Formats: sequence, C-alpha cells, structure tokens
Amino acid sequence: MNPRALLEKYFHDNSQGLEIVYRHSRRVADKALAIAARAGRSEAELLFIEEAALLHDIGVARTYSPRLNCFGKAPYICHGVIGRQMLDSEGLPQHALVCERHIGVGLTARDIVEQKLRLPLREMSPVTDCERIVALADLFYSKKGGELDLEKSTDQVRSDLLRFGQEKVRIFESWLCEFSLDSAAAPAPSN
Repeated sequence: MNPRALLEKYFHDNSQGLEIVYRHSRRVADKALAIAARAGRSEAELLFIEEAALLHDIGVARTYSPRLNCFGKAPYICHGVIGRQMLDSEGLPQHALVCERHIGVGLTARDIVEQKLRLPLREMSPVTDCERIVALADLFYSKKGGELDLEKSTDQVRSDLLRFGQEKVRIFESWLCEFSLDSAAAPAPSN
C-alpha cells in the first residue's frame, strides 16, 4: 500500500491541500514511529503505524477548511468519520479506525452530545496501542500555516487540551506514561 498515492487520489485536484496534509502527516508519522520504536513495537506494527499516521487526515479532503485549501461540504470536525468511510471503501478497516479515533485524545459519545457535534453518536476514542500512538503523535503538530514543522511542547499540548476539560489532559498524561514519555512531560520545577 502506498499512502502518498492514496492521498493523491483523494486530493487529486488540490495539490496545495495535499502538500499541507502530507507534510503534517509525515511529521506525525515520524513522531509516532519514534514513540512506537521506543515502546518496542514489532516491524509489522511500525509499518501499520506509519501508514495509518500518513493517512489519518485523509478525510480533510472533503471538509470545508479554507486555510487548508479544502472546500468540501462537511465541517472540519467530521474529517475523522469521513476518513474512516474513505479508508473502509479502500479495504483498509484498521487504518480507517485510526482516522475516526484520532481527534484530540478521542471523542466520547458524551463529548458529542455535550458539544453538540455533528457526528454519529458513538465512541470515537483510540482503543489499541497503535491508535493511541498515532493520536498522541498528532497532538504535537498543527496544520496551521507557518506551524507545520514546529513540534509543540508537552505544556503546549496540555494547554490545547485543557480547553476541552481536565479529563482530556489526564488521558494525555496517561499516554505519556504508557509510552515512557513521562520524563519529557514532567512540569518544569518552579523557582
């Protein structure tokens, strides 16, 4: 399977959108591979993680996201569900689940109701280690112009997640510990 070719298929008339999503996804894949290698994942898992990370934002192609040069009809929040549909249709059901479950630290049915999100009412949180690794790596990178190549600090990620509640930060912290990144995540000592 060639993730770049699959992205090109869905971004066929949008080279600018393709390059933004691919650059972001390449950074996410590299971080996810580093996390997975440190965690002792197998070669097969590393290959899957790289492919899934490169494809995690494929659904953006069909959203209305002008800053990403995408002019589809769906709101950006739907890109995970749309990506799942795309990859399911390509015969990639495990990659599809990564798409659906990578938003933040995951979306619960409760999140969908409380935030009145235009999404199917179901759990969309990472379940497997591979899904958590891709979602974790994604938290460190933005698709905003000028920030594509900048890795966020753990404090920046915490701050981003805090807007959605302390529980989201707690999940992030648990992932940092689970994948032995907690030493990098420890708050700086105060003077």
